[in-house]
Amino acid sequence: MGETLFLAHRVPFPPDRGDKIRSFHVLRALARLGPVHVGTFDDRSGYGDEFLTGIAASHHLVPARKRDMIAAAEAMAKGQPVSLAAFANDRLHEWVAQVLHYRPIDAIYVFSGQMAQYVPPHFPGRVVLDLCDVDSAKFEAYGNAGHGPKAWIHAREGRLLASAEERFARAADTTLLISENEANLFRTRVSNMHQIDLRVMRNGIDANFFAPDAVKAEPTLYGPGPNIVFTGQMDYAPNVAAVERMAQRILPAIREVHRDAEFHIVGRAPTPAVKALGKHAGVTVWGEVPDVRPYLAEADIVAAPLTIARGIQNKVLEAMAMAKPVLLSPEAATGIDAEDGVHFAVAEGDRMMAGRALALIDDRAKARAMGEAARAFVLEHQGWAAMLSGLGELLRPSLADPVRDAA
Repeated sequence: MGETLFLAHRVPFPPDRGDKIRSFHVLRALARLGPVHVGTFDDRSGYGDEFLTGIAASHHLVPARKRDMIAAAEAMAKGQPVSLAAFANDRLHEWVAQVLHYRPIDAIYVFSGQMAQYVPPHFPGRVVLDLCDVDSAKFEAYGNAGHGPKAWIHAREGRLLASAEERFARAADTTLLISENEANLFRTRVSNMHQIDLRVMRNGIDANFFAPDAVKAEPTLYGPGPNIVFTGQMDYAPNVAAVERMAQRILPAIREVHRDAEFHIVGRAPTPAVKALGKHAGVTVWGEVPDVRPYLAEADIVAAPLTIARGIQNKVLEAMAMAKPVLLSPEAATGIDAEDGVHFAVAEGDRMMAGRALALIDDRAKARAMGEAARAFVLEHQGWAAMLSGLGELLRPSLADPVRDAA
């Protein structure tokens, strides 16, 4: 391969949240194929420049995306989705133009739809658009579930972003989504699939890192339990809703039978609403921790009671790789071709969620067997090497490539 331009809406390091885990592994795979140039936005992690200097032939790191209010004002004035306005940056546009002019760029890998605005309409090489999931559907769901001005804003975002996603997919050579469910959802939201090459590239898991024997046991980390754990970015609305559901409705039903049952919320940037859950009996909000693995290792159950979930949930794969029984909603199970009752436990409503938790608590042998089966499933089906094995072919020009529409 020649050289690749990689555009991402968030610096792919450290790989400590869903999209950054995927972009981190994709970027590493691209760097193994040939020189890669990276344009991205910092997220104040403090690691961006050092990481990019070590992996990229060149890079441009925008200090921060626009503030929400500024992006919203620009989006309203221009009739754009706020998601695009937030990541519009003149200097990054200039840097992209310079890279394409001076370097032999054969392919552009666009990570997340917000970055498709940087691809020139007449770029002659390959363009791969990795949408990951259908963001417009998420905003549409927010709009349907909410009320007042915020619901109107979310509905507007869902509508305009859906149009942009279709336009960008037509301009790309190949569009990637994270699961068959997301791909099927995308198909229902476009006018037609003419000139859209839609494929699935699932998320993987580093099963050597997330492994039961990769961390030292910390038996005093929690109380006697049973201990139920949720991990994730705790300023992300679906995660906030999930832990509120667990703390307020599911845990109390479990504690009616097991008075010592505890729920642990592990993840950075907890909102005030999440922190307030720590006042509930049996709930501990840990916030950001240096390493999530010990908190998974000492869990009796890992829970993911999400009601809005796009793509594949890394938190579920991580817990499965740690050989833990995972209690999850149907939404959180989408995109993972595992078997309910064997590799994890799927429950739809609050009562069923509590019932399946109690069954796992009361049958430790079954819970242990489920965890062992979960890890075996991850080892066989979900490794990153297998997931990214076709990446090189996606970026190579083909004589059968269709002519792209201009964006």
